[in-house]
Amino acid sequence: MRAVRLHEIGGPQNLRIDEVPVPQPAAGEVLVRVRAAAFNHRDVFITQGKYPGIALPRILGSDGAGDITALGDSVTSVALGDDVVIDPMLDWGDDPHVWDAKNSSLLGMPRDGTFAQYVAVPAKNVYPKPKALSWEEAAAIPLAGLTAYRATFTRGALKAGETVLITGVGGGVQTFVLLFAKHAGARAIVTSGSDEKLARARELGADAAYNYKTTPDWHKQVRSEGPVDLVIDSTGGDTLVKAIGAVRPGGRVAIYGATTGDATIRPFDVFWKHLTIVGTSMGSPQDFEAMLALFDDGKLRPAIDKVFPLSDAVAAATRMDEAAQFGKIVLKID
Repeated sequence: MRAVRLHEIGGPQNLRIDEVPVPQPAAGEVLVRVRAAAFNHRDVFITQGKYPGIALPRILGSDGAGDITALGDSVTSVALGDDVVIDPMLDWGDDPHVWDAKNSSLLGMPRDGTFAQYVAVPAKNVYPKPKALSWEEAAAIPLAGLTAYRATFTRGALKAGETVLITGVGGGVQTFVLLFAKHAGARAIVTSGSDEKLARARELGADAAYNYKTTPDWHKQVRSEGPVDLVIDSTGGDTLVKAIGAVRPGGRVAIYGATTGDATIRPFDVFWKHLTIVGTSMGSPQDFEAMLALFDDGKLRPAIDKVFPLSDAVAAATRMDEAAQFGKIVLKID
């Protein structure tokens, strides 16, 4: 089969299309013929060596959708030919409140991932593909959708009628946060350094949008929009500091990343406003099932930036690295 593999660290240009053996499903596993896969920033970070426990060569990719072509021993929960979406979170653990950080992992590193014509995964990690979605739409959902769902609902506890501030909209996760928030009947305020991305966010339902490059005091203007109940942030740094300044007394802040580095937060801003600050990362099987169910009726669809053929994986990864996308970058796998 054809697969996108990383052989050495150095950036997306080191990804190669290789011919490798088709994996065989072990007991409790299934073999999925991958029809489409999608990029996450994680994939690019791995090519740059910015990820723990890298072992090469490796087939990257956490997101994927396809049909089951083989069953390992003792698999009865699914059948040959089933169309499925893959939950990339492996061995979350028994506690839905927190993952088993010692034993859990993600598809695509250290285990071979979805940027290939076939992938073997545990049977418990495949779910029926929402019938209304295309292969490309279904493949765009898993990791970003899971992370966004847990940050928005499981940890962020967003409710209809509340206002959420989404910093750095345009990437896969924050775009899903926007989609989920509007689907839930919430009001959404977004920030970005790109007017084009802010315009796209408005098309998806954002109620207010601020360019943090041209409006450095955006957090003060956000406060004038009315009380912010929840902030969802993956940026860290000065952005997180400003976001904490924008949230209402008694509000919540959910953090799932720190792309611009550490933040220096004044304890006064937290205790004086009685804020709740929570951390979150990926999500449990319960989160994945609930998240995927949101797409069942076809009214909610992921935002797809661009679809590339598998042979153009380097170009797809480069677009991700340049942060040029709005929504998900997808690989179509023939």
